[in-house]
Amino acid sequence: MIDDGGAVREHWRPVLDGLAALGPAELGRRFQTADRYLADSGVFYRLYDDAAGVERPWPLSHLPLVIDPAEWRTLVSGLTQRASLLEKLLADIYGPARLVAEGRLPAAVVTGSREFLRPLVGALPAGTAPGEGAGLSVYAADIGRGPDGRWWVLDDRTQAPSGAGYALENRITMGRALPELFERLQVMRLAGFFQSLRADLTALCRNPDGRVCLLSPGPLNETYFEHAYLARYLGFVLVEGADLTVRGDAVHIRTIEGLERTDVLWRRLDSDWADPLELNPASRLGVPGLVQAVRAGNVTLANALGSGVLETRALLSFVPALARHLTGASLKIPNVATWWCGQPLEREAVIADLSAFVIAPAFEYPLPPPLHNGPVVAADLDAKDRAALVDMIRQRGVDLVAHEAAKLSTTPVWCDGRLEPRPFVLRVYLARTKDGWTVMPGGLCRIADHGDARAVSMQRGGRAADVWVPSEVAVAPVSLLPAPGHVPIRRNVGPLPSRVADNLFWLGRYIERAEATLRLTRLLTARAAERERRGAATTRLIEDLLRVWKVVDTPPGAMDPIRLAARALNHHDTVGSILTQASTARRAASVIRDRFSPDAWRTLTDLEFLLARTVASDGTGATVLARINQALRLTASFAGLAQENMNQLTGWRFLELGRRIERALVTCRFARQFGLATAPEEALDVLLDLADSQITYRMRYVMVAARAPVLDTVVLDPSNPRSVMFQIEHMREHMAVLTARLVQETASPPERRLLRLAADVTALDAAHIGDLDMVRAEQALMALSDAISDRWFTHRDQADPSS
Repeated sequence: MIDDGGAVREHWRPVLDGLAALGPAELGRRFQTADRYLADSGVFYRLYDDAAGVERPWPLSHLPLVIDPAEWRTLVSGLTQRASLLEKLLADIYGPARLVAEGRLPAAVVTGSREFLRPLVGALPAGTAPGEGAGLSVYAADIGRGPDGRWWVLDDRTQAPSGAGYALENRITMGRALPELFERLQVMRLAGFFQSLRADLTALCRNPDGRVCLLSPGPLNETYFEHAYLARYLGFVLVEGADLTVRGDAVHIRTIEGLERTDVLWRRLDSDWADPLELNPASRLGVPGLVQAVRAGNVTLANALGSGVLETRALLSFVPALARHLTGASLKIPNVATWWCGQPLEREAVIADLSAFVIAPAFEYPLPPPLHNGPVVAADLDAKDRAALVDMIRQRGVDLVAHEAAKLSTTPVWCDGRLEPRPFVLRVYLARTKDGWTVMPGGLCRIADHGDARAVSMQRGGRAADVWVPSEVAVAPVSLLPAPGHVPIRRNVGPLPSRVADNLFWLGRYIERAEATLRLTRLLTARAAERERRGAATTRLIEDLLRVWKVVDTPPGAMDPIRLAARALNHHDTVGSILTQASTARRAASVIRDRFSPDAWRTLTDLEFLLARTVASDGTGATVLARINQALRLTASFAGLAQENMNQLTGWRFLELGRRIERALVTCRFARQFGLATAPEEALDVLLDLADSQITYRMRYVMVAARAPVLDTVVLDPSNPRSVMFQIEHMREHMAVLTARLVQETASPPERRLLRLAADVTALDAAHIGDLDMVRAEQALMALSDAISDRWFTHRDQADPSS
């Protein structure tokens, strides 16, 4: 922002003038608006500070990085040159390998990388001719600017460059916070870049019905929000490895309507994990057979499998010379000076002037101290670590590189009401189109959290900033969204992957199971808290059912009811505890998080957090009972949010089917335990409480609970929202819609099972319902669940006979 003479650079002046015109109070309000927008939009990234990772709000700096237009043109020219060079280099590595054969590139630099995938040698992306640059569709360069104003490439990102979606969110947020400044500077728009990217990837489809999918590792990935966001923005299908299958050397999406062909995968998954058959056998994230589909030319990956080999640090040492050989010109933007210590002369030169270098792993392998946490600044080491580092360079030089210790220039950040300089790294994105490389006019700026950083990391407390490139001419508005007057009416949201439907179905079951267990535990607690002795036999029935469901694992009589109820709430080691059920429900929802509103997601996380807290019993059971009632309100809130806020399309129907099947199952089990002839008389009141049907029963029958009317209310009454028949009737409605939409036949196997179940339950006489009747109904419901899974989630009946 400040030049060598201490004056404000010309392209920063409008920004500072605009900030001054707004004043501190208005600026504070604008910045709060930006933070609130990010929070309401659910923008997050995953911070790996423990085993599972923690979701953190996106840390956006409230000021943009502004780049002079002339300086930007230099960056565009240099990075386009570098992208073309890396294309040619990748094509040679996986093609003729002339550079290694001619001695211009040591074989160890290539084969030493985990990302050099031998099964992909010779497998050029479909539609490219031998010898052409191929395999890169998206390239990103991490660049830094020195105090002298020169730019350097710090790292190449060719594997699965992340951050473009966050850059787009940064732009939207800052456009809302500082719209006057944005328009005054005529900032170049980002939408044109994404438009070109979408058009290029879509053009790679070779079949009219082929789809472009964004392949994500899943919700535990640090940038999963970005994956879901970009898929929605570009109109691609968000998939995980489990959503895809290879049939006949082609890749298909498993959807509830059957297998749908996909021709293009935008890969956000590291190559090594992409195919457990031919690459990493430990992978549970990839698609078995994907490499063979690539070889057969039936699918194009962006970027190509194995492209991560270009990120090898050791390669930076040879890129300048390779540029002159392959392009006949020197690099317009050099990478940071690098020496690979696998060569004798370079190794000794590094040791002789060690304090001048940053020593880093040459490949991705973990190294012993002092490099166990990554690159180290040699000048900062004590004598012991310095000696260990010299010994490592001599013994394992092939695994190490030395970088010039470059100091980063700064950008201003707003901190406690004033501007402070902080070092930054800029990630610039390029997309391959039919007309060559196009560059995103901006990028993702990452800013260090202190002033003397030599490296910047979002995982270590850094923050992000929008990047503004002012235009010297008027900027035409560009958007991927259609004009307001030309928006086609559409009520469908695209194909529903089977994994999504499966998780929605089981989420419904888990939530309903948790609610039923909470109701059972509440009754146990209430009876104990009221010192009820008359129903000791019924209390034992409640405890027995909790043990049968594996909610608790203590022997009968080993624990008083209050402590047993507390254990049922949050015991970690039982598969049926309420905490386990809530955690399972949240995990099922986490992989389909983009299907829920922020309120619904927060309800699930609040439920898990509530149950995980230790219950301190006060001797009367009031604490336990209050916790159970809080949890029940949260399960009811989630059900209400799903009912009232979720689009009632196919996915919602699978969620409802799961809830209805589970509610019918637990009601049958409650009827067996508390409503049949062998149960104590007072157990009928327990059954009415569990079925939330006390008021309905008392309004109909001015009498104490009697077996036949209670069973009619709980099992057979189609107007009671808790009865078995009510669940069956609603499942019939959902099944009829699913069969009409998805199945080319009169009735699907699940629908036929449901019809038989409905007929069997309708034929029951409340006065003669026995244990066997309820067992048969439970078995029919479990068979129905299996039939739904077989028909819409597993695609067993659609296997290719030739595969």
